[in-house]
Amino acid sequence: MSEHKRSPSKLGDVVASVLKHAGLTDRVAQAAVIPEWPALVGAQIAGVTEPLLLQQDGTLVVMVKTHAWMQELTLLEPQLLTRLNADPSRPPIVKLRWMLRR
Repeated sequence: MSEHKRSPSKLGDVVASVLKHAGLTDRVAQAAVIPEWPALVGAQIAGVTEPLLLQQDGTLVVMVKTHAWMQELTLLEPQLLTRLNADPSRPPIVKLRWMLRR
């Protein structure tokens, strides 16, 4: 019985390989908009919203502080989607779903 010695792999490489084999690479890339939300939408909108999760169909669920902001953001959705989808290397966010924070 021979022992095969391998050099250690970088953790990032291992995670990338696991995600690729699981078919999750695109979903992870798409979900990168969540931590980037404040930079993508601006401080004012980021101050009254909180992105929660990305659904499988590409819908980003976002919590909003007030009904008034929810209405305003609904009107701004096309512009916000343009900002969120500015990076052509990742799959697009197809819709924003606004939920009132309780």
